[in-house]
Amino acid sequence: MKKGIAIAATFIGGIAVGATLGLLFAPEKGVDQRRKIKEALRKHGIKIGKSDLDELVEDIDQATEEA
Repeated sequence: MKKGIAIAATFIGGIAVGATLGLLFAPEKGVDQRRKIKEALRKHGIKIGKSDLDELVEDIDQATEEA
């Protein structure tokens, strides 16, 4: 049972990372991408300020460099 949960969590995590990387490396301006990310988060009830969004993007960049 634990193995199935681990596989599902890994799969969902991979989807999240892939979607994030796709957004970050898309050929649009960073300002436009950040706006789209903020809109997507707000649709899910998550409000985030500019400084928090910049920090999130920086964390994702660091995570992708380490991977």
